[in-house]
Amino acid sequence: MPFTPAIADQRFVLDHITRIADLAATDRFAAASDDVVDAVLEGVGQLAEGEWAPLARAGDTVGAKWTPEGVVMPDGFVQAYHDYVEGGWGTIGVPEEFGGQGLPFAIQTAVLDTLGSANMGFALAPTLTVGAIEALAHHGSPEQQALYLPHLATGEWTGTMNLTEPQAGSDVGALRTQAKPLGDGNWSIKGTKIYISFGDHDMAPNIVHLVLARTPDAPVGTKGISLFLVPKYRLKEDGTPGEFNDVRVVSIEHKMGLHASPTCVLSFGDHDDCIGELIGHEYGGIRAMFTMMNNARLNVGLQGVQVAEGATQMAVAYALERVQSARAGSTSRDSVKIVEHPDVRRMLMRMKAQTQAARALVYLAAAQVDRATLGEAGAQNRLEILTPLAKAHGTDIGCEVSSLGVQVFGGMGYIEETGAAQFFRDARITPIYEGTNGIQAADLVGRKLGLDNGGAFNTLIADMKAEAQDRTLVTLIDTCDEIGRAMMALDADDKLAGSYPFLTMLSVAVCGWLMERQGRIAAAEAPSDFLAMKIAASRFYVDQIVPEALGLKAAATAKADVLYSIAADVFAA
Repeated sequence: MPFTPAIADQRFVLDHITRIADLAATDRFAAASDDVVDAVLEGVGQLAEGEWAPLARAGDTVGAKWTPEGVVMPDGFVQAYHDYVEGGWGTIGVPEEFGGQGLPFAIQTAVLDTLGSANMGFALAPTLTVGAIEALAHHGSPEQQALYLPHLATGEWTGTMNLTEPQAGSDVGALRTQAKPLGDGNWSIKGTKIYISFGDHDMAPNIVHLVLARTPDAPVGTKGISLFLVPKYRLKEDGTPGEFNDVRVVSIEHKMGLHASPTCVLSFGDHDDCIGELIGHEYGGIRAMFTMMNNARLNVGLQGVQVAEGATQMAVAYALERVQSARAGSTSRDSVKIVEHPDVRRMLMRMKAQTQAARALVYLAAAQVDRATLGEAGAQNRLEILTPLAKAHGTDIGCEVSSLGVQVFGGMGYIEETGAAQFFRDARITPIYEGTNGIQAADLVGRKLGLDNGGAFNTLIADMKAEAQDRTLVTLIDTCDEIGRAMMALDADDKLAGSYPFLTMLSVAVCGWLMERQGRIAAAEAPSDFLAMKIAASRFYVDQIVPEALGLKAAATAKADVLYSIAADVFAA
């Protein structure tokens, strides 16, 4: 079934949620004029529709393959990636001094939204490169930036993040990869990293690995971690890829989904000939890692939007063509398209509303990146508190909507040939990687509620209260305010016990606020099919999804005592 870029909704959200015109009015983002934004959305839409979307099924059914020479992508991927690079799509949000176009991060978010909606697994390659660019732009030396950023900015070279090890998943402080000084400013890297997305492939002449490792006599835990730049091929004097750097792909994982994205086990220094450069200061790895991670968490939340968009489009197309049964209550016994049945319409409306809500949430967070870049007061704190919401709730929505997509197809959705199940399988990793959604909830209640002595949370609540009109939405915002204030005084166990339902409540409140705004604006504009859908989706969200979130209050305020009322081994009873 064909893919259509969601340009109308992206433009609407950019205008009314990110308020792109305000960003374009500044010197820093003056290039983001209306005609440029339209050209970017249209241009990347053509690439996604014409080249990336047709490869999605092969990415799933054929997938990336490990060979003794390295990972080989399915037919068509190398050319499609080359066209992405040649089109300059990787340069959108990169500062001009590093070889980019200097457009807002919010526009870059829309570009990745389109590419990932067309082919989510493929889009992981540029998504990860964005994180590597951020780390080098903030922490790299001028020499590192000059040598690597121009190639990463275009996407000619791709980037990776190397955190996880067999014994060190969420506990990053337990990693064991070693970095030993060579006496010439370089370091010898030795160790194994797992779950490295696009850790190897045949689409680029070099891959730039950012690797967390321990130096000799480093303190235990996260305080002793440093970050290193480790290219697949060391650079020659002229800055081009040269000698192999002893970075080997040992295997790729056999996964539930995302088959187009090779998830690699990488071995560094098997022959004691892997050379890396320190990024920033020794023991500064965690700070640099969070520069990558915070960016990645927004982009993973965006993956929830991507998979929801793709699943929704496929479900709508199927419902508009599949004929099954007469409509209940009709005098005619003729079978109708399933879109005419109330429960199918309910599912489709929920899919549309949740997808639009998640897009608004993630784009709002992306806009805070730009506003923080401009030094706007409160923007960094707003970004901090929105990041766990965008990552966790965005990916929860991706899972829900892709599951509904299978349901709309009925039995055919369970058959792989239809493609509906691919979205469901691809989505399931997103609540897990880049910090599980449970970790996002812990971050929200453990760190973000207390930012600025509660000021970041209070101003978010105040902004929502000032604009929200629906009575139930106002009640939800008030309830989040009450629970959030109470949580600040709880002990760790009780705070964490209710953290996930509270994150969902707060996320729905923010989404309800943004959807209600969009509905009001759409109702005031000249009628169109897009605006009619926007009004209906907004009404559905506020009327049906917002009240559901109020039902989570009991779980959000529950204490931890029942969780620890039994011994651990009793769970096996």
